[in-house]
Amino acid sequence: MRSLLNQRPTIAQLWGTCKQLPGGRKLFSRTLGRMAPYTGTIDCDVEELRTGYAVVAMRDRRAVRNHLQSVHAIALMNLGEVATGLAVMVGVDGRGRGIITHLSMDYLKKARGRITATCEAEVPDRVGTHDFEAEAVLRDAGGAIVARARAVWKVEIEH
Repeated sequence: MRSLLNQRPTIAQLWGTCKQLPGGRKLFSRTLGRMAPYTGTIDCDVEELRTGYAVVAMRDRRAVRNHLQSVHAIALMNLGEVATGLAVMVGVDGRGRGIITHLSMDYLKKARGRITATCEAEVPDRVGTHDFEAEAVLRDAGGAIVARARAVWKVEIEH
């Protein structure tokens, strides 16, 4: 039997521990960026997280802007993927694995200012392989929808 110190915590365990600490949400977000380095490029903040639900925000800064002085399309895509991935993986981590197999995005408005992605998804909980869609809605600080990300996830739940 492996020692608890040698076991990698699940995403849910890490979130549960971090969110209770002063600065813990920021710590969790930075840890996520180190675990998935490309995700770290948008410097997002995880605000809420539970199985099937994630809220992730990104500041508008020069590093994520395009030549039109708005948030770059791929930065928005990255934020949408993070939101769907966390909503899905927090429910699967420790019981199986998941991988994104398709990602699409509808860009509805120039994105400026802080952008918040919210994902609500029905994550399968029974053993087996499941393909399903999760959607993240991206809003600006005024609440206007700037984009929608649709991700198809393949999850294998082992136990």
